[in-house]
Amino acid sequence: MDAKDIDALLPQTQCQECGYAACLPYAEAIARGEVDIARCAPGGIETLEALAQLMGVDATPYKVEVQQRYRPPSVAVIDEAYCIGCLKCIAACPVDAIVGSAKMMHTVLPDICTGCELCLLPCPTDCISMVAAASEKIVQADEARRHYEAKNERLHKARETKKVNAPDSIAAQLDYIEAARLRVLAKKGKPHVSK
Repeated sequence: MDAKDIDALLPQTQCQECGYAACLPYAEAIARGEVDIARCAPGGIETLEALAQLMGVDATPYKVEVQQRYRPPSVAVIDEAYCIGCLKCIAACPVDAIVGSAKMMHTVLPDICTGCELCLLPCPTDCISMVAAASEKIVQADEARRHYEAKNERLHKARETKKVNAPDSIAAQLDYIEAARLRVLAKKGKPHVSK
């Protein structure tokens, strides 16, 4: 089985919930027979059944597991009052759905966001939350794949031409983020907790 045929059936959220870095590596692992077809939580039963039909396997043994892990489409929303402009969510977003600049407020482009949730963990101020996606805002798989591939191409070209700006020292970045995190906690009225 060709991995591209399998990849074409995946929702292209690039969420990594399957245990792979993106949808295509998961599809390649399925094609090699290394993993089962039940790891795509955002795809739900619809994706499971499509994969089962393509692979010529019975989806029934996987349905309960997939139903338990399924999560409806969502999009990220940034509480702009607590965003410190650290760029961590922008770096984590696999489809360039978050825009902003250093030390400035960021925002999510809901028409591009795939709901992967990869921006949640790196946010030092917990100012990002997930909300249900309106049906007209659900990104189609082909469009999501194009955004993902475009970001990867842009990053690859930047590395090749060495146009990636050298960041401040790691210590300076961490000091800035910690100071901003403490300011946000103070605004929220939460006690100071050292990291």
